Order: sequence, then C-alpha cells, then structure tokens
Amino acid sequence: MFKFFKKEETTREVPMRKEGYQVPQVEFAFRENGEFVYRKTSELFHGKRVVIFSLPGAFTPTCSAYQLPGFEEKYEDFISSGIDAIYCISVNDGFVMNAWAQDQNIKNVQLIPDGNAYFTRSMGQLVMKSNLGFGERSWRYAAVVDNGMIEKLFEEPGKGDNAINDPYGETSPEKVLEYVKSTVREPVAV
Repeated sequence: MFKFFKKEETTREVPMRKEGYQVPQVEFAFRENGEFVYRKTSELFHGKRVVIFSLPGAFTPTCSAYQLPGFEEKYEDFISSGIDAIYCISVNDGFVMNAWAQDQNIKNVQLIPDGNAYFTRSMGQLVMKSNLGFGERSWRYAAVVDNGMIEKLFEEPGKGDNAINDPYGETSPEKVLEYVKSTVREPVAV
C-alpha cells in the first residue's frame, strides 16, 4: 500500500528569537580535511562578541555579489571595533559552504553550514522558498551576538513563505558595522 504525503508549502512556525535571548544550542556539521567535524553553538559563541549573518543560499546572486564579499572586505573594520569573529550561516551543507568560500576567496569570514536548518528554524528565520525551487531556507538576517546572547538583530522586511522579493539593505555589512562602531567599548582607565 502506498502512502501519499501532502507537500508542505509552509514551514513550522517558531517564534523569532529576539534581542536579549540566547542563540539556539545546536551542533553544526563542518567538512574539514575530508572528514566531518562537529561543533556546538557554545564552542563558536562562548566568550566572544561576534557578528552572524544568514542568507537564502550559497552561490545565489545577492549573497555572492554583495553580502558575503562585503563582510569579508570589512572584516578588519569589524575586528578593530571589538568583534572577535564573523560567521555566515546558511541552510547548505559543509561541502557547498566550503566550495562557496573557495569560489569567493574567503579568508576571514567563517562559513557555517546549517544543512538541517536546526539553527535557522530555532532562530525563527526559516522560510519556505519552494516558489524558487529552494525548499526551506533562511530569511536574510544579521545579528551581533555577545557571549551567546543576541545583542542586536537586523532583519530584512517582508519575511514570509514564498516571498516574491528578496530585499537586501538592513543586513548589509555597512549597516551592521555602523551599529558595531556605535557600541565600541572604551577601555577602562585604571
């Protein structure tokens, strides 16, 4: 007997994580030196102030032409403004993320594969993009995360399943860097 499954056109609703909340605790599967290497959220965020940005997919036009190379280009500006690392998270596997980093000549931004979308779903940022043949993907967002706590969240307008538009501006490296520079912590005089 065959079972017929209804094709899902929407993602399961998960409340969006907000400023003041912890990032989701998940395990990411990286691909390094021909092996799978697993890292937990706590390893990546503990004791660091980082920028994360997430996008619909590796090799897609806006992501490849503007967002990823923009964060790579401004990496030193972020570091000199008190950021310890920049992470690009996408609902792609480790093989794809590595190929994209190589294609884009990325040396500083760390690409994090969220192939199962556990992090993205738990952030409340998973949307259906079946209208483009993508399936479930991340909405475009960015955040400043301090020791695992979401300090500032940036999100493109119009988030929803099968959105016609893919806006880009609120999550640009320039906008995020402007915020980071406005919150540089001055050293304490002793």
